[in-house]
Amino acid sequence: MIGTYAAVAAVCVSALALGQAAICLCGGRRWSWLAPALGLALLCALCWGTVRLPGDGVVSAVAVLVLTVAAIVYLRGRVEGAGEALAAGWPVALAALLAASLPFAVEGHFGILGTSFNPDMSQHLLAADRLTEGHSSQLLNQGYPLGPHSIVAALNKGLGIGLVQGFSGLTVAVAILASLTALGAFVELPLLPRSAGALLVGLAYVVASYFAQGAFKETMQALFLLGFVLALRESTRTWAGLPLRFVPAALIAVGSVYTYSFPGLIWLGGAVVLWLIVTRPPVRPLGLATLAFFVLIAPEIGRMVDFHSFETFDPNGAGLGNLFGQISPFEVLGIWPSGDFRLAPGDGAVPAPAYYLGVAFALALFAYGVVQLWRRRETAILAGLAAAALAYAAARLGGTPYTSAKAIEIAAPLVALAILLPIAGRAGCLIPAMRGKGTTHWLSPLAAAVFMVAAGLCSLLALANAPIGPTSFSSKLSDYRRLVGEGPTLVVASPQLLSEQHGSPFLSWELRGGRVCIQSTEEAGGKPPAGVRFVIREGDDWTLTKVAHPSPGKTPCPLIAERQARQGPAR
Repeated sequence: MIGTYAAVAAVCVSALALGQAAICLCGGRRWSWLAPALGLALLCALCWGTVRLPGDGVVSAVAVLVLTVAAIVYLRGRVEGAGEALAAGWPVALAALLAASLPFAVEGHFGILGTSFNPDMSQHLLAADRLTEGHSSQLLNQGYPLGPHSIVAALNKGLGIGLVQGFSGLTVAVAILASLTALGAFVELPLLPRSAGALLVGLAYVVASYFAQGAFKETMQALFLLGFVLALRESTRTWAGLPLRFVPAALIAVGSVYTYSFPGLIWLGGAVVLWLIVTRPPVRPLGLATLAFFVLIAPEIGRMVDFHSFETFDPNGAGLGNLFGQISPFEVLGIWPSGDFRLAPGDGAVPAPAYYLGVAFALALFAYGVVQLWRRRETAILAGLAAAALAYAAARLGGTPYTSAKAIEIAAPLVALAILLPIAGRAGCLIPAMRGKGTTHWLSPLAAAVFMVAAGLCSLLALANAPIGPTSFSSKLSDYRRLVGEGPTLVVASPQLLSEQHGSPFLSWELRGGRVCIQSTEEAGGKPPAGVRFVIREGDDWTLTKVAHPSPGKTPCPLIAERQARQGPAR
């Protein structure tokens, strides 16, 4: 627990300090809630640029510490409205922290998020482990974006907390930073609707569902799209007239590249192109931002080219992934009363009419919100929505269910913003409005309050349903997978790991490709079952023993690893 929350604090403090310092260097003088998204983007670039230097993460940790302290010193006396920002931000940060901690509270322990939902964290942990050891990995060689992994490597070396705690801390921190970034759109509202609006945008239902399965890259990309759109919005407001007013948006795009590689630019590039068509901003500030963007991503261009051949982009490769089929695009609206976003209406405990009623209600509010945004000339938000819609259409027509689901998740915060921005302020006026005459006085605030409650409960349901896996990670299991090959293998682990920490799916995925039998230490006898050639036992670390004279016969356990292997590698 302490390690996870230490990582949360380190990421949040560094992101806020670095992000606001960058805004001040660009000419901004007031506190901006774009600092969280901008700072996280800078952390990705900084850690990835230093993690492969001698020390295998130590230099990254030192660089982050030095620059964070320098940023805090630089900001003293230079930021207006810091006190007001603190008063508005701490309730949102605390509520987001509590919501993101719900999975750990329900499961009763801290560990790998999403185990039994999604096996991908295995590959991410292995890639981060290889970075901290200075070794190559499959993801590194394939051009996979490793900005988040390098942050975890820096956390591991700087705080000594372990990779599992580093990834958990980063994922929780992203939930907090996303909610704080959204706060900038609602900052003029009273406390309750302001905080509720920011939380529902930062932890929209599909975002919460991806959080629950440990999909940190998608939640980060959703944050970067939200921050990028709000940065474009801010460039024509508080920052209008500044020569570097588009640089913050460019820096957020840099973070997207180091987190999501070139696919991240599909959303951000589409949004900025549509926005430029409508607004036609001055060329010079735009050119400076473009130059900054290309200079900072130049070291990654070769890896982006390599990543083009990754399995996810093969329509016959990734397929369903961990899904049961196409998920409904209506989930993006935020009202979907299921703890598992992969389920179709009626497949869970809630009757199907409840889903459709929630969809119809949210869809009406979304249509109303888009109209109001058009009237208010919120061109940046509308451009982001249009780009997200086009990205989903492309993924649905030319991709796989797995990629189209990602497109829904990345769009979810913007859709929530479109619904809430025109109506959030009215939710706090419900009681006074009901004292007025006529339904028109209270109908609008009632609709806003109902949406907030319904969408909030759906997000909490998704978070409460998150499985939490093992508390630690060892790369030995991946090494053993190459040694045992397809040979029948017995894995003996503690009942606590197997039952309380959802260890069976994780172990079977680590040893995928072979015949794997998993038993608890209470079940395992002195002699391995018939047909077993290798025995792997849990201890201070995992140990491998080859059975000298295996008994003939077939392994009596289900071939869990063969079934798990069909899901493919990390995506």
